[in-house]
Amino acid sequence: MNALLDKLALNECIPMGVILTEDALKLPAHTAGIPIQWTSSHPLILTHEGKVALPEKQIRVTLTASVCCEDERICRDFVIPVVPKSEQPAYFCDYFSISYVLAPGTALPRQFGFGTIHWAGNTLISEGTVLTPENGSETVTLVAQYTMDGTLAASKTFTVKVLSNDFGSIAAYTRVPLEDELLYSTYMAYSLHLAYRGKQDETYQSLHHNSGVLYATATISSNDTINEKGLRNPYLFHTADHIFGVVAVRIDANGSADHESKGCILLWTTSNLINFTEVGLVHLGVNEYVREVTCEYNSCTGNYEIHWCDLNGNYYRNDLEDLYDVQTVSEPVRGSVFTYGAATTKVTGAVESNIIHVDGDFGRKLLMNRSPLMNIAVEVPETAVAKTADDIHAITATAFYTDGSKAVKQVKWNTDDIDFHTAGSYEITGTVTQEFYPFPVAVGRADPVIFRWENKYYFIATNDDNGNIGLYVREADTIQGLFTSDIIEHVILDKDESRGYVQTFWAPEFHIISGELYLFFAVSGSVWGPQAHIMKLKNGGRIITASDWEHPIRMVDKDGSYLGSVREDGGALEITLDMTYLEVDGGSYVIWSWRRWSPEDSGSMLLIATIDPARPWQLTSEPVLIARPLYGWENNRHTINNEGPYCIVTDEYMIMTYSGGSANEPTYAVGTLTAKRGTDLLNPANWVKSNAPVLSSLSAEKVYGPGHNSFVKDENGDLMLVYHGIGPNPVGPRSVGLRRVHFDVNGLPVLDMSPERDLNQELTQVRLKVKVI
Repeated sequence: MNALLDKLALNECIPMGVILTEDALKLPAHTAGIPIQWTSSHPLILTHEGKVALPEKQIRVTLTASVCCEDERICRDFVIPVVPKSEQPAYFCDYFSISYVLAPGTALPRQFGFGTIHWAGNTLISEGTVLTPENGSETVTLVAQYTMDGTLAASKTFTVKVLSNDFGSIAAYTRVPLEDELLYSTYMAYSLHLAYRGKQDETYQSLHHNSGVLYATATISSNDTINEKGLRNPYLFHTADHIFGVVAVRIDANGSADHESKGCILLWTTSNLINFTEVGLVHLGVNEYVREVTCEYNSCTGNYEIHWCDLNGNYYRNDLEDLYDVQTVSEPVRGSVFTYGAATTKVTGAVESNIIHVDGDFGRKLLMNRSPLMNIAVEVPETAVAKTADDIHAITATAFYTDGSKAVKQVKWNTDDIDFHTAGSYEITGTVTQEFYPFPVAVGRADPVIFRWENKYYFIATNDDNGNIGLYVREADTIQGLFTSDIIEHVILDKDESRGYVQTFWAPEFHIISGELYLFFAVSGSVWGPQAHIMKLKNGGRIITASDWEHPIRMVDKDGSYLGSVREDGGALEITLDMTYLEVDGGSYVIWSWRRWSPEDSGSMLLIATIDPARPWQLTSEPVLIARPLYGWENNRHTINNEGPYCIVTDEYMIMTYSGGSANEPTYAVGTLTAKRGTDLLNPANWVKSNAPVLSSLSAEKVYGPGHNSFVKDENGDLMLVYHGIGPNPVGPRSVGLRRVHFDVNGLPVLDMSPERDLNQELTQVRLKVKVI
């Protein structure tokens, strides 16, 4: 549907979604400044000017809105029920409902056609207006008594939650794709976005850098290829168990109709609007494409009411008995025109859907969790006892952040005025510091790894400047030293046609396995087809000396066969690359990216298997699939890709970062797979994939397409993210960046800390009282 009419609504002229009186309708006259022409299927009942004459029996009238744009006439139908007075009590019983969660000040309906509604059952309602509870949010019972001609015609009882006066609003929306698809394509824009506004706020604040937080899952064809998907018209609602639900229309990633979900909608649940669980497709029982959908819990019936319309303007309702079981959906019945409050957020590019009200504490927490972290305070001890300057220089600062997390910072203390030979008291100043690395530190390098070994740092990466041929290593005493202008690069493996090392020297990684140093990498022979290899540093050898490395070994399955198969002409049927190593809880694993090229492209996916540390080139278990690029940000613009896994282990979690999308484009991004410590890592169900990227062009600030990262601890013990990206413009060579990894209040890594947010320069000056003994 053309965007000119896609969001045309009749909420104001038909607030109940049904015509119940003969009051004339004030139909919208323009959309986007273009005149609308209206026509009616039953002009004797409803004219094109909006004049109404109630029928003797209920009838459905089709109103058609037409606009002319660029010599093309665009139409949209609205099928509207018109109900005579005699049938209105029955219609009230069947269709009237109110929201499950109400904010103070909400005006409840007091008129329904020719009848009036009296609200009884609770003192929180005064003349139809919701009052503010005295002691925070409160669950109450409300009775809607419907009276016509002085007689009680019907009544309905609702149990609702009334929020306290401290509440906020959350808006659901998608985005308009940018004309330059390299920056924000349909694959990214057609996802659920969120914005929040507190009660006292004037504007909505977009969350997650105004990027998607929930993506439709792609489907997998019978030939094991991926069909990319998006979503349209997402709708947020409160659930009976006090969490949230989301419904949306699934579409193809390019915005066209999705033939696989004709007559269906998608349903998710979420407790925090951060982690979402897909319940599945709800089959609505009509073989028509869905235009838009709403869902609300009806406390009167105990069911979820799904209201939806098709592309022909027909409106339907289905009842869902169990939110977590899509099989409990009812057959469809004819419904009313939608009436829900769409927000005007003024967020860049937003295509708004609906809003819901939430407790203020929940909203502020969501805003905090979905907004960039900021350094808000820095503390040092008030006093210290010292004998030497070293005692002072060992004193660190603690930086505090908006979510309550904290980080240790080094301090450059000015000890010039202290006489450590004389006991006494002094007061000194210091400057809190954090090592920052302006982007880029190296140009023409990708898939970077910085590794510490025997008190030196080493840098290795895919060498784009040399056409991805050869493995080049840098050595220095510090991380900064790896990127000086006079640094020497040492070739430890070069092109060698006799041994089949010809091209795609990709993604080298150093790992210590059972006390020995190994290097994983991928390489192709004369026919393109990268395959995973491993080579070992000889005992006592130097990393930068080629002759100190043993010959590479191609990775093999547990039966001794190569991991990636080839065609008869030597070309790759399957490729294996980006292999990494994980040692945790007594287990040794390799994780890699695998892709089948023939007969159809499967897209790259992540596999895991165990190894014996004594023979790390051979798997000891069958490979297990743990991730495929099923979200729009992973299969962006047909680059169907999960690659570049790398792991960090915390006290509670095993966290794997990986990248999705095209490694050479600005939409490359980083996601996570997380498993709890102590669980079976060969069970795919134990890995939880992030719904949205945790590092992208929108969050990295002036770096495009950040991805394929590794981790290293710097000289101060800070965990650093090492990644490649493009900058300062969205088209250019892949280059290397570093930034500190922060751990949030939940113990999860934050990868998008900028220097300004990591350490507020206005807070860096500190004082310390020193007692010399």
